[in-house]
Amino acid sequence: MYTLPKIERFNQNVLHKYNIYNSVFITLPFDAIDNTGVLLPLFSEVCENGFKNNWSPKEIVDFFINKYVDNADEKTKLDLLFRFIQYVERQIVLFDAIEDAAFPVVNNMEGSGSLRDIKDKAEANGTVNELKNFLEEFGVRTVLTAHPTQFYPGSVLGIITDLTEAIRVNDLLKIKELLAQLGKTKFIKKEKPTPFDEAVSLIWYLENVFYQTIGEMIQYIQKNIFQNQDIETSIISLGFWPGGDRDGNPFVTSEITIKVAERLRTSILKCYYFDIRKLKRKLTFSGVDVILADLESKLYRSVFYSQGEIFISQEELMSQLKQIRSIIKEHHQSLYLDAVNNLIQKVTHFGFHFASLDIRQNSKIHNQVFHKIVSSGIISIYKNYWELNEKDKLIALSGVSGYLSPKDFDDETTVSTLESIQTMKLIQQKNGEAGCNRYIISNNESALNVMETLAMFRLSGWENPTVDVVPLFESVNDLQNAHLVLDELYTNDYYRNHLKSRDNRQIVMLGFSDGTKDGGYLMANWSIYKAKEMISEISKKRGIKVIFFDGRGGPPARGGGKTHKFYASLGQSIENHEIQLTIQGQTISSNFGTIDSCQFNLENLLSAGVTNKFYSDTKNNLSNSDKEIIERLATIGFEKYTDFKNHPKFIPYLEKMSTLRFYAKTNIGSRPAKRNTDEKLNFSDLRAIPFVGSWSQMKQNVPGFFGVGSALKHFEETNQWEKVQSLYNNSLFFKTLLENSMMSLAKSFFPLTSYMKNDDEFGEFWQIIYDEFLETNRLLLKIAGHHELMENYPDGIASIQMRENIVKPLLTIQQYALSQLREKPEGEFSSVYEKLVIRSLFGNTNASRNSA
Repeated sequence: MYTLPKIERFNQNVLHKYNIYNSVFITLPFDAIDNTGVLLPLFSEVCENGFKNNWSPKEIVDFFINKYVDNADEKTKLDLLFRFIQYVERQIVLFDAIEDAAFPVVNNMEGSGSLRDIKDKAEANGTVNELKNFLEEFGVRTVLTAHPTQFYPGSVLGIITDLTEAIRVNDLLKIKELLAQLGKTKFIKKEKPTPFDEAVSLIWYLENVFYQTIGEMIQYIQKNIFQNQDIETSIISLGFWPGGDRDGNPFVTSEITIKVAERLRTSILKCYYFDIRKLKRKLTFSGVDVILADLESKLYRSVFYSQGEIFISQEELMSQLKQIRSIIKEHHQSLYLDAVNNLIQKVTHFGFHFASLDIRQNSKIHNQVFHKIVSSGIISIYKNYWELNEKDKLIALSGVSGYLSPKDFDDETTVSTLESIQTMKLIQQKNGEAGCNRYIISNNESALNVMETLAMFRLSGWENPTVDVVPLFESVNDLQNAHLVLDELYTNDYYRNHLKSRDNRQIVMLGFSDGTKDGGYLMANWSIYKAKEMISEISKKRGIKVIFFDGRGGPPARGGGKTHKFYASLGQSIENHEIQLTIQGQTISSNFGTIDSCQFNLENLLSAGVTNKFYSDTKNNLSNSDKEIIERLATIGFEKYTDFKNHPKFIPYLEKMSTLRFYAKTNIGSRPAKRNTDEKLNFSDLRAIPFVGSWSQMKQNVPGFFGVGSALKHFEETNQWEKVQSLYNNSLFFKTLLENSMMSLAKSFFPLTSYMKNDDEFGEFWQIIYDEFLETNRLLLKIAGHHELMENYPDGIASIQMRENIVKPLLTIQQYALSQLREKPEGEFSSVYEKLVIRSLFGNTNASRNSA
């Protein structure tokens, strides 16, 4: 049977359905004045034509009000604009649900990058056994983070789930009811969530999506690659940051961390309990039924009647399941064997922890704490410690001794830091070692940062901590020196002994978000690539198995985009033992929010690792001349971005012309928008999410492209274009890098802010951004041989364009409100305009799906 091209499948199953269901939606009355749905399409049309005619958002709003609204005073006008936002928010939900429902139709679930594709290639090449051996060592870990880039409350997420299912079966009556329900349901959280609230929200995805998806994937691997043998290692595992990420979040306490760990344990035991109940309906045989009844009872008490008490151990659960398997194989013709094997593999992969809770803290906090510890006199350490050079400090730390208790200190930072170490030990006792065995040091600048952290574990009475200390390198300078830091650690006898207890395995985290904020798009990505190469080389030389953990966000500017292509393109010079990455906010809901999308994206990540091992094209190995070209491009881009970042109007522009200052006023996450509480905004204190998100709200997306055009232009002007063209044609890494930048351009819309070019203070600065956008756009089209951006991803660009059209009225309202606030900051309606900005911020972020 003929399969339609992907873009046609998208048009039929997404665009056409949206137009049909949206026509139903806009006719539903949600308030006393039922003409909002009639006026919104007219306003959308005025926005479209207005921007084509170079109108400002203020001119667009004023024209529409004068033409279509009779005798409108300021209050009437603002009420209508709020209702427009409410409608657009719900149109975005409708489009999300339609895309989710169409996902397995639009995407080939068994095509390139799927588990079936991996298996078929291995069978065709006669390498199934080699693939099995590789998977026994390899793993994918997705780490869910609490970073607030998704604003749907739980009630709305529930409607999306039900709406997706109704759309999938074309139940028009149900769809109409859900759309009506959507119109009546609040989108905004009145109170800021606690870290525990954030954890509960993400655990929903663990229970309802990841548990089933990973279970089915592992069962497929077990049956088709492992020939029904047990898989003893976790091929796919989960990490978790809500409740453990202390960096810049004063609301994460040890009590919260313990509470989240208990919730994770209860959630996985609940999943096992329901699976046992399903098995009990099938395995009604003599000898098995008694064991199942006992397991059901113990799991039930551990989940529903427990005050933290566990009535069954992981070892007992696994032993009993294996006994059931033996009985049905020996006495019952292996009836329902697959279902038993499936649960055994789930217990292997999820244990009693479900997801490993990572603890993270900033190195600057550790510096403060260690100063307090040394000055307290409680521990035995070289008396002139602070006068030593770094090498001698490392030696001194190797011999440090004593015992620290949080009760020995009265400052909150030291107490909470030491408590977090004790908390990790407690969680391991309840949830198993995998429950909490990684301590991440953000802003890691030296080997001393790692050694002082390890010393705190030792001084807390944990002589041989079953914990991986993970340095996180973020700035360009830190990335360039990362291999030297690791070598210092590898050659330190005390640290090397610690690594021996961790199977000579070192996890290294690399931060895309802060790297881009610090050095621009090209330099950040190239610095991380080089850091991985140099760390791989030094780790191999020292006999250490290095695992890279990538701190990625949603958009290309934060390491997002076509992520699996990056991993498939890394070549043989970068270690490929595991793929570990953070997924957060919108990326969780858009890429892993349904069974289908979760399966598709997890399989793509697994496939990327397999491809890099077995099918990696030699072209993925960059030659020295290739590296010289990228180095030159990154350097030029870095210089352009640094000059831009140092422009005297850079910070004022973000403060006065963007939504940056409004992020702190939204109840979207527990963490503050910047690292300090000073009134004055310092660039170094600015968090990556509001930084990237603010550019996205203006539809300028600077972090995803700025400097790329200038770098490419240098090669064009110096008659070296064939060098970058050849590199683009032959290197998957370089091609993916530029394709992701194209996505940033495709999501930009400069007519929205073109009125700023006439601003007395910021007109020149806006023009600098626009000129770089135009140059980047021109040269990316030239190198790709395209007439339009993302021409080779027609369904991707169609989705982006549809979302941008839906959200255009909302963006217009936001810019209108911002301009009114600048004109009359203390005006009668200034507080209402602020609410318009914040409310439109929600909808725009949700529509973009990977804007921050």
